[in-house]
Amino acid sequence: MNDQEFILRVTCPDSLGLVAKVSNFLNEQNLFIKDSAHYGDPITKKFFMRVKVVSPNQKINKENFDKTFSVLAEEANMDWSFHNAILKPNTTIFVSKYSHCLQDLLYRASVDSLKINIKSVISNHPDLEKIVSDYEIPFHYIEVTKDNKSEVEMKMSKIIEGDNIDLIILARYMQILSTDFCNKYFGKIINIHHSFLPSFKGAKPYHQAYEKGVKILGATAHYVTSELDEGPIIEQTVDRIDHSKSPEDMEIIGRDIESITLAKAVQYHSEQRIFLNDNKTVIFK
Repeated sequence: MNDQEFILRVTCPDSLGLVAKVSNFLNEQNLFIKDSAHYGDPITKKFFMRVKVVSPNQKINKENFDKTFSVLAEEANMDWSFHNAILKPNTTIFVSKYSHCLQDLLYRASVDSLKINIKSVISNHPDLEKIVSDYEIPFHYIEVTKDNKSEVEMKMSKIIEGDNIDLIILARYMQILSTDFCNKYFGKIINIHHSFLPSFKGAKPYHQAYEKGVKILGATAHYVTSELDEGPIIEQTVDRIDHSKSPEDMEIIGRDIESITLAKAVQYHSEQRIFLNDNKTVIFK
């Protein structure tokens, strides 16, 4: 992939001929389509399209593209964006004491297999500072109590705004965010949790699952909303187990699943593959 690959994303009311209109426009701009996907939802009546383009002969003039495409976009009532295919969104990670998802994300980003720019890690515990400092990433310890949550979110927002953060990842951050915070950053916060929710809420979910004799472990990554664990789902992963697995075995397997699922969700987001469709997602993989 070179720096002249761009991605056009389109969302609009579904209507006849949208694919042809967009494709013809790109052809008129002498842009080569490397990859294209589209979907019209028969329920929500919305149209979604993602197109990766490259200019074979000259550098893409984004300013000129934006100006000319906006005419077509206005006619079709489109929400759209046109960005470099590699955005590397500025990212902050929220974490508590569990380190598995955090370490996985830090490693993947360090070897460029996950194209995000981790600007900071914020935690309500000091335990994981050494892990983060080894990657030379700022670590912010902000203690949370039942009485200071509003103050904590103000501090977090200050860090987010100061670092121009595009993406917030909750890598097993064991605190509930306020409605105002969730609404402010809607579509920019990705969370990971075990798929036992809502069946096994509270402490020791793997022990609860063991007692019920579950045969499938799983994890779900989703965008965060003010309704706890009810946001649009991005990715889900499952793995089968049997009676021989202890709660400790299940927890180890579950942590691996959580790490993989969260990384996939972040990858889809960073590659501009996810479209919000009411309380669901459309993802062109």
